[in-house]
Amino acid sequence: MSTDAVNNSKRRFLVASTTVVGAIGAGFVAVPFIKSWKPSAKALAAGAPVQVDISKIEEGQMIVVEWRGKPVYVLNRTDENIKVLETDTEKLADPDSEMSTQPDYCKNPTRSYDSHRKVMVMEGVCTHLGCAPKYVPDLNNPFAGSLGHDWKGGYFCPCHGSIYDLAGRVRKSMPAPKNLPIMPYYFKSDTVILIGQDGSNA
Repeated sequence: MSTDAVNNSKRRFLVASTTVVGAIGAGFVAVPFIKSWKPSAKALAAGAPVQVDISKIEEGQMIVVEWRGKPVYVLNRTDENIKVLETDTEKLADPDSEMSTQPDYCKNPTRSYDSHRKVMVMEGVCTHLGCAPKYVPDLNNPFAGSLGHDWKGGYFCPCHGSIYDLAGRVRKSMPAPKNLPIMPYYFKSDTVILIGQDGSNA
């Protein structure tokens, strides 16, 4: 074999090897770069906003997301739920949420934006001792037996029995002293919510 042929073979081998090593190196560099697009765990714990797509949440359905290390309940209520919230208030300790934490734009019977009244966004932590209340939409639920035959949906805390309606408002004479808190949030569109920031800071 001639010297030129050997040199060409070596050259092709070196070029191929360099290309493969370069591609692998680029992959390792890209992974941390792509991960850096998302908020870090530390940023999330500190309160970085969380974006939530609500387009697939059916009426009567709830999902749970995390913000600042706490569960956030995102509920898509029905028209019937809204009617009940605006009329069935005699059992509530703070029906107008005067003693509770929520943004000014949620100080109404539904505790949500007027333009998106059916969507509820609230912290899923009982105001008594920090347990997670269970979503009980109807009487077809293991917890429903202790809620009464006239139960119209809401939340039940299994730790000490506090009961909240579908706006997170606590009933009278419960261990929990206040309604479930509502954090800042706003609608980026009809189907996307940003939790942890209101529209004035967008």
